[in-house]
Amino acid sequence: MLSIRSPQDQGFYLFVSVVVVGYLFVRRNTQVDGTSLLLPSVSMPSILGGLVAFGVIIGPAYALAMEREDGTLLRAKAVPRGILGYVSGQVLFHSLGLFPSLLTILIPSFLLFDDLVHRGAAGWLTVAWVLVLGLLATMPIGIIIGSLVPNVQKVGTWGMLPIMVLTAISGIFYPIQALWGWVQVVAQLFPVYWLGLGMRSAFLPESAATLEIGDSWRTLETISVLSAWAIAGVLVAPIVLRRMARRQSGSQVEAARHEAVQWVR
Repeated sequence: MLSIRSPQDQGFYLFVSVVVVGYLFVRRNTQVDGTSLLLPSVSMPSILGGLVAFGVIIGPAYALAMEREDGTLLRAKAVPRGILGYVSGQVLFHSLGLFPSLLTILIPSFLLFDDLVHRGAAGWLTVAWVLVLGLLATMPIGIIIGSLVPNVQKVGTWGMLPIMVLTAISGIFYPIQALWGWVQVVAQLFPVYWLGLGMRSAFLPESAATLEIGDSWRTLETISVLSAWAIAGVLVAPIVLRRMARRQSGSQVEAARHEAVQWVR
């Protein structure tokens, strides 16, 4: 609810929507080589997958780093099961926060472009499980980054920059086959590529699988990789978060506040 009422958050969602839909509108008549599909049909699912990954990694990373510095995490630690409640709240907040961002892209796209969904109800079912697995696979990464960075200013260097690079090589904005072989291998080790692939498999017709590696949507591989990242995140993120919380003290919070004031000045 706070995000819905926040002019800054709503302004960000609107800005992202305008940029994405504007790009697709400018390229609305561009045909994808080797198919009868237009660029908006192919690009929109990938962009949605990339935005989901970026949002649920960077959002929790920034939130955790900031609330560690302002004492929120320290107060949560003082309450029985406070850390568990804090993490649950972050998961719920950032999961629900995706919907305004996705809707502000989906609704205008459906009004402006034709043939965005080719698989009907089966496609929307695929969207649902890809989103759930994608959230579980990527959000722990954000929690780990937020736990490890020394201060909130470092989230951009340790989190945002690597995720932007990873998104750029994961076939979100252009076919991954256009990249060097070793870059394709690296991209496929991370969940961003598979999240984009899963979203494309939900929206595009079966014939569009020829655009992908192996001429296949590789559904089983998508489930396996995203599930592996989700399991690893569930195991590792709580350990990293607990160790960070144990090191938190009032003096550290005060020092972080002082450093933040100096940085702003």
